[in-house]
Amino acid sequence: MVQGVAIEDGCLVNKNPATGEVISRVPCSTAEDVNRMAQNAKDALLAWSETPAEDRVRMLSEGLQEVAKDADSIAELIVREMGKTKAEATEEMEGATDRKEYLEILLEAQKPKKHGSSVVYRQAIGVVAIMSPWNFPVDEILLLALPALAAGNTVIVKPSEVAPQCGEAAVKAFEKVLPPNVFQVAQGDGAVGAQLVSHPLVNLVAMTGSSATGKKILSSAASSLKRVVLELGGKDPMVVFADSDLDKAAKDAVEYSVFNAGQVCCAFERVYVEESILSEFEAKCAEYAKEYVVGNGMNPGVKVGPMVSAMQRDHVIKQVEDAIKDGAKLLFKGDIPSDAPEGSSFYPITVLSNVTQEMDIARRETFGPVVSLFKFDGSEAEAVRLANDTEYGLGGSVYTGDSEKAKRVASRMFCGQVGINCYPLMEMNIACPWVGFGSSGYGYHSGVEGFQQFSLPKSVVTGS
Repeated sequence: MVQGVAIEDGCLVNKNPATGEVISRVPCSTAEDVNRMAQNAKDALLAWSETPAEDRVRMLSEGLQEVAKDADSIAELIVREMGKTKAEATEEMEGATDRKEYLEILLEAQKPKKHGSSVVYRQAIGVVAIMSPWNFPVDEILLLALPALAAGNTVIVKPSEVAPQCGEAAVKAFEKVLPPNVFQVAQGDGAVGAQLVSHPLVNLVAMTGSSATGKKILSSAASSLKRVVLELGGKDPMVVFADSDLDKAAKDAVEYSVFNAGQVCCAFERVYVEESILSEFEAKCAEYAKEYVVGNGMNPGVKVGPMVSAMQRDHVIKQVEDAIKDGAKLLFKGDIPSDAPEGSSFYPITVLSNVTQEMDIARRETFGPVVSLFKFDGSEAEAVRLANDTEYGLGGSVYTGDSEKAKRVASRMFCGQVGINCYPLMEMNIACPWVGFGSSGYGYHSGVEGFQQFSLPKSVVTGS
């Protein structure tokens, strides 16, 4: 078992978390397969990197159009493989394929920069291996693959073993317009990923996933000074001051704690509420939580699908039970389908209060549909101290009617992106880099800064 996925006769046993039924058996790439892919990627590198940037970006645009043609079928596959609702999967596919502005940024970022008699060019790094997550199994592949390919690198993707086929479907769509072996897919468990990380022909490894896995990749890559881009876990804080719009804040607290069943690295996992409004805020959150129906993501009216696996569900069960045992207050616990099959992995929408910093649910990622409310004394200093009391530093938000206070608190939060009266992921422009501080990342993606992670500057100097 790997990540709750069984491997039988060299195949990933791909199961639907809403039903427990086997969707397919996906053959794992062998060591020989990975060696062949790496060599093919190396062989294709020169021609692809010497293709004019305008042509590379044009082909990537055509590739996105091919993916868009299959968007509905891939969205349904996402639902079956990892459980999110059809609406969430459709939104993922729309976001993944609507990248016109991003492609323009990638093209502009490659233009040479002249400094006197010197010109700085961007050069491809080489063969890039991408390890993608299961929670956004198509969008996260493209967020990393597009800048890598635009820069002239060749790419090998290993989709998560939990959601192997939707990522492969996206890569196959690109293969219709890209030269052979520029964009390939390897399937399998961590052993396949480890081979790619250590492979001598791979020049850069990009991964979205857990901090624990990211640290292993960084350690493995260090011996060969291989470049690494890691987007890792989070324990994002939301700070709610008494002068905020409490209805909006409570609605956002629930929505962005539980969307995608809470399986988002930048979900609100710690909601700090000024003590004077805690009771009112608790009531509002409990009321909003009632709107979220848990069930099979293909069913109309369902707003939250199952957890990706029984293993992930059991982790959430333990965190919540331990928190309640240690003094947390259960404000609301929803329902799961009464006819849920035995092999399914549903977990009810849960709202907790009186959560404290010492609890495991405050320290480690929950990755489940749980709203965790903490109280604080209302001071800016205490809000910042609590928000930063974590090894992570991915995102955060501050809700207040005082814009100057919001800016002060935001500037002191130790994280890559901060929302003021909003959830940053939903409002950020694609021109902004996505950055993780601390255990939340190493390197970054998106925007010009993200593109630069996948290319190297080269200065060409002409003598007088």
